[in-house]
Amino acid sequence: MIGLAAIVLIVLINVSNVVSLVELVDKLLFGTKAGGRALIIASVPIWLTNVIVFGLWYWELDRGGPACRLQPDHPRPDFLFPQMTAPGATSEPWSPTFLDYLYTSFTNATAFSPTDTMPLTPWAKLLMMVQSLASLLLVALVISRAVNILS
Repeated sequence: MIGLAAIVLIVLINVSNVVSLVELVDKLLFGTKAGGRALIIASVPIWLTNVIVFGLWYWELDRGGPACRLQPDHPRPDFLFPQMTAPGATSEPWSPTFLDYLYTSFTNATAFSPTDTMPLTPWAKLLMMVQSLASLLLVALVISRAVNILS
């Protein structure tokens, strides 16, 4: 039941952030009198929320969620972390924490691709694609436009 409540809350945050992104892009494309600083200031919380919410998605869904990951018979991983490929490099048994998922989300949002953590399942790949698209929209459209009109 806790897992379902967490998913519902993540969905609500994600939908709210998408609405904010759409509104910002709409204002940008259909004429806004806002200056470059205002656009940058408006885009930063959207980008940060994007990083946090996708970190939550990855953390909540990988291998059935945080509680399932601690069980010895957890489902197969959805993400391949470097620690999983180098036995002995970490204390055993190693399990990713929220910080690992937040880092994966941050690097995906900045590089528009996975860096050291590879998505293994279709849903993980799809979520990473959606996150990269949202970040690309912010960076390519909003921030580049804002920088152009900074006075």
